[in-house]
Amino acid sequence: MNPSPPRRLELAKTSKPDRRRFLRTAAAGLAMSSLPVGGCVPLGTGSQPQLVWGRRGMSEGRFLKPRAITIDHQDNLYIVDTTGRIQVFDPDGQLLRWWSTPETANGRPTGMATSASIGPNGEPRLFVADTHYYRMLAYRTDGTLIPEEQIGGVAGHSPGEFAFVTDAVCDDDGFFYIGEYGDSDRIQKFSPDGDFITQWGGTGHDVGKFVRPQSLVVNKKVLSIVDAGNHRIQRFDVSEETPRLIDVWGKEGKQKGQFYYPYDIAIASDDSVLVCEYGNQRLQRFDPTGKWIASWGGPGFDPGQLYQPWGVVIDSTDRVHILDSNNHRVQRIALPS
Repeated sequence: MNPSPPRRLELAKTSKPDRRRFLRTAAAGLAMSSLPVGGCVPLGTGSQPQLVWGRRGMSEGRFLKPRAITIDHQDNLYIVDTTGRIQVFDPDGQLLRWWSTPETANGRPTGMATSASIGPNGEPRLFVADTHYYRMLAYRTDGTLIPEEQIGGVAGHSPGEFAFVTDAVCDDDGFFYIGEYGDSDRIQKFSPDGDFITQWGGTGHDVGKFVRPQSLVVNKKVLSIVDAGNHRIQRFDVSEETPRLIDVWGKEGKQKGQFYYPYDIAIASDDSVLVCEYGNQRLQRFDPTGKWIASWGGPGFDPGQLYQPWGVVIDSTDRVHILDSNNHRVQRIALPS
């Protein structure tokens, strides 16, 4: 578990069949268009990231299809891949530590989040959506598992039971919101002690329903839900016990403001919103009301291009870290101040 230096600007070694499948998927191309805002310009003009690091592999500091990323209050990055390893890096890609989730035979986690202060001593926490084990795991940031803070673990449809858990987040008051897909496609809310409070959603295309609520972010009592299979973002006011729908952003498509399998969401210090699209292989930036600002990315293997990205986080200086999953790497770009 000795840290090793990051690999920078080294492209993933993707097999020829994988490249052919990818290029067929991207054959139609994505006509990226954007307003030039602090470097958020279309990839077609040669937009370059600040930093690219990581490569395919199972050794320390490398990745096999990383599927979730989160960031703590010190700007350290936590990344889990399909080996079940959680690796922790500084913002420049230097490996700090790593550990593995308890079980991986059934599948690996697909979501993670941090909380700056929780627990009896106000300690930071890492919450892991242990997808195929129907539960949320809680860790100290040094990798110590805290079994008594686990929520779930039983497959089912009743309150407190789960299908496949996608993400788990905690608000400033310690309440948990946990998403799941499969037969349920719902959100469950729990008290700081892990007691069930309420649930909403269900499988469907109507407003308030979900098809794979992939990622969640809670900010100032507004819960934003990436409704991946419906190609949209739904936002709810969760200040009361019963959540209230605020608005819905997007629909299926490739144009600006549209989505094709959005997988993650992050909020900048100015309350602008970044949405990471697995299907369109790009990022889009919106103002707090959902008005489109810019797009970045596009399909490919070069720096500044993305191959089925799963995640995005924003650090304390508004640098954006993109989990470029099938390129087995992380790319960093800047947001305007």
